[in-house]
Amino acid sequence: MHNKIDHFAIGCSSLAAGVKDMENALGVTVPGGSKHAAMSTHNCVMQAGDESFFELIAIDPDAPDPGRARWFSLDDPVTQVRLTERPRALTWVVNTSDLDQVLENSPLDLGEVVHFARGDRTWRLTVPRDGSLPGDGLLPAFIEWSPGPHPSTGQQDLGVRLLSVRLSHPDPDRIRKYLSALNVDHLADVSAGETGLSFELRSPNGTVVLD
Repeated sequence: MHNKIDHFAIGCSSLAAGVKDMENALGVTVPGGSKHAAMSTHNCVMQAGDESFFELIAIDPDAPDPGRARWFSLDDPVTQVRLTERPRALTWVVNTSDLDQVLENSPLDLGEVVHFARGDRTWRLTVPRDGSLPGDGLLPAFIEWSPGPHPSTGQQDLGVRLLSVRLSHPDPDRIRKYLSALNVDHLADVSAGETGLSFELRSPNGTVVLD
């Protein structure tokens, strides 16, 4: 089973606000992406190196109610208040070659597997039904793509690179244990502290940490 970082999500109150804030933080304008009909969200995306991508994501104000909790805690009132203050690191997503094995080996519930399609590409993604994120919000979602080039290959490369995923938690050993069981402990740095997620990036503005 091969696991690697697929993408990482920065939530914002609106895509326009998120793009403006990223221009200030990173020195680039994140290009428009697509809509997610099943979740009533939309995004802006760009390459982040090593067949991974950076995602700005927000609730789509023009979309109908999705009839379920949106992914990445976007419907959570606490998340919504935090996003009115500034964009926030929401989650990271791991590309796996065997999603069924990940679910079988997982020490905790990663959520249901939701099927998505766009054009001739399909993918399966773990999404807790209540829209929450497992492991106190620190564990990744898992995605398995149908055969074909990674979506990042069709995105713009604006010189932004993911350097590290950083996790902090009052009980870091517990988080490390979860990551090890999921075979993703090599993909994130874990430290002791208040519960938090951040992404260290190299950008035209230098090294930037988004949390």
